[in-house]
Parts: sequence; C-alpha cells; structure tokens
Amino acid sequence: MSELTEKCTLARDAAQKLLSVSTAVKDRALDAIADALVERTDEIIAANELDLKNAEENGLRKSMMDRLRLTPERIKGIADGVREVRALRDPIGEVTGMWTRPNGLQIGRRRVPMGVIAIIYEARPNVTVDAAALCLKTSNATVLRGGKEAVKSNTALMRIMQDAAYAAGIPEGTLNIIEDTSRETATALMKMNGYIDMLIPRGGKGLIKSVVENATVPVVETAAGNCHVYVDGDADLSMAADIVMNAKVQRPSVCNAAETLLIDRSIADKFVPVIFDKLRAAGVELRADEAAKSISPEGVKDAAEDDWYTEYNDYILAVKVVDGVDEAIAHINKYNTKHSEAIVTESYTKAQKFLNEVDAAAVYVNASTRFTDGNEFGFGAEIGISTQKMHARGPMGLEALTSVKYIIYGSGQIRE
Repeated sequence: MSELTEKCTLARDAAQKLLSVSTAVKDRALDAIADALVERTDEIIAANELDLKNAEENGLRKSMMDRLRLTPERIKGIADGVREVRALRDPIGEVTGMWTRPNGLQIGRRRVPMGVIAIIYEARPNVTVDAAALCLKTSNATVLRGGKEAVKSNTALMRIMQDAAYAAGIPEGTLNIIEDTSRETATALMKMNGYIDMLIPRGGKGLIKSVVENATVPVVETAAGNCHVYVDGDADLSMAADIVMNAKVQRPSVCNAAETLLIDRSIADKFVPVIFDKLRAAGVELRADEAAKSISPEGVKDAAEDDWYTEYNDYILAVKVVDGVDEAIAHINKYNTKHSEAIVTESYTKAQKFLNEVDAAAVYVNASTRFTDGNEFGFGAEIGISTQKMHARGPMGLEALTSVKYIIYGSGQIRE
C-alpha cells in the first residue's frame, strides 16, 4: 500500500470516529497543540533550518524564503492562531433553520463536517498548522501535502500536533501529512475519490491550474492574488501613499499583497512622484505605462501586457494611469484573479460603484488589501482564500469547512 493510500484510509476511518468527539475534547486537543508548538520550538527551528539551507542551495528567491522561514516569534504567532481557533464557537451540530410543514413534519438543517479535507500547498509551513487546527475544530480529518521546500518543517510540525492531539483524545489518523512531495503523488491525491471529500489548493497560479484541470474530487478553487490598489482623483493622497506602501511592501510574498497600482489621471502629476520615491526607497522595481513613466522616469521599466496579469510575490509593482473609476474597474475585472481589490477615495458615489462592480472576493474602500486574511476577519486561522462563487468565497474559516444535512422529525406521516 502506498503512503498516499495508507494515510487517506486512516483519514477516512478517523472521519467517522470524529462524529462522536465532543467540542470539549477538540478544544482540549487544540490547547495541547498550541502548548506543544511553543514547548518544542527548538525542534521546529532545527527542521526549518534544514529546509532553508536546501532552499538557498536550490536558488529559491528571497520573497519565497521569507514565506518558508520560521522564527520563535512566528511559531508563537502560529500557536496563538491555534488558540484563537479553539476559542471560536464550534459550528458542528448547529441547527441553522427549523420549520414545520402542513402535514406536521418538522424539518431542520444542521451543520456537519465535510469528512476528509485534503490541502495541497507550497512553501508555507504555517499552513500545516492552520489547516490542521481548523479541520480539527470542525471534526474533519485532514490529508496535507506541502511543497518539497518545506517538507522537514511540515513533518516536524505534524509530528508535534499528532502527539498532542492524540494524547488529548482525538482519534488516530485524524491528522496526516504526505511526505512524498513528488508531482505524481500530488496528482494521485487529486483523484482519491471515495477518500477525499474536498480538496483545497493553496499556492501559485501553476498549482491552482493543475488542481482545477486534473482533480476528480471536489475542489474549492483558490487563486493567485493579482491584487490592485486604485487611487482615485478624490483620494486623500497621504492616506493613499500609506495604503499603497502597506499593500505592496509590508509582506510582498503573500497573496493579498498589491501587484498593480492604478492612478487617476487627474492626480497623477501630484501623486506619481511622491509614491514612486517611496517605492524606490523601499527597493521596489517599478514597471509603468508611458503616462506614469513620463512623470517620474528614474529607474522605471516599461510595463508589458504580461505585467498586468502577473502575481510577482516580490518587490515589483506594475503601475498604470487611468481615466477615472470606470477604466479602473474595467482594468481590474479584465486582469485580476478575483482576490482582493482596493479603492482610495473620499467620494461616496465612486466608492459604492467600485464595491458594486468590481468582481472579487474582497473589495476595500480606503484600506490595504493586506487585510484579506481569516484572522484579520475574525475567523481565527484560515484554510485558504476562495475566489470562486460556489459554497465558499473569501477567507475560509470554520463554517466554510462544513456541509449540512436535513433532519426530519415525524409522527407516523406517509406520503400519498
């Protein structure tokens, strides 16, 4: 039996047992996981250093190294995220509606686990813990397959979580990680019908495309984050500069970082020199259209058509001057990945137009796109950011990991 089949079988069996596990036991396990992550920080750091060394030798770019790196502070933050999930209300068993039919039948709708949730992701070891915690809280078993860059970190994190959770009363087989990081195993996981109830890919455009095209199990499509900030003609330019810098520079390797800046032509002469100087000082490479480049050309590259489609995950920003909010919306809807988009404006009318017409999972007025995150939305850790429109959209917290069943109470009714 292959590792994949063995662990999917364990997860399938555990999912059935989880239906009888109480909220108290799950919360006790989450507390134990959080404590163990902090207590065994040295073990995690040692494994992560091996991954970082291998990644550096293989030429992983700087921004992706940042995603991979774990520090004691980041590990504490991950553990705090587990505690936040533990503190959330358990949605399993919640009756979201109850009504009585004319024939006396009482019909209710109850939240239930999905069953077995698989996640394929890249060089982000924090996802290992986030996914496990959210699935555990919602009584789902997990099968995780991380990228080769983080395999030692992911394996160490999973071992620590398994030790803590199983000692607290969680069924063995609930938490699983696939250590074989080959492409063939990832493809096989996409086709584990009968074992996997929902597959969530988290990563770059290539990974998402591969999963969507090859999976035969149900998939929640997440997407690369080609996010935009549009600075309107009625914007507070000081606020706009702060938002642009935060959206691009605060952590450029993540999916909610801005990749394109759109500037209204009416304020371009004022705003371009200021924001370009700030971005240059932060080490950002600028790729601009002719209108923006002509205002402040120093070190600016010409933007090509491909730049408007690109998620850089790096200190690179595409810039375009547009003729008002309508052109900004049209540009965004053509090139975006339906992730997160922002407008900076003091105009209520244009803000509402942007909110209504931009097609994205999260749309902001006068705030950075960097807030698209389960924790920032009050969901605790997130399992991914869905950019599709079916079942779940945006940051996926606990409720997104549940399904429903209908429960019907009768008193002898038969259908005629």
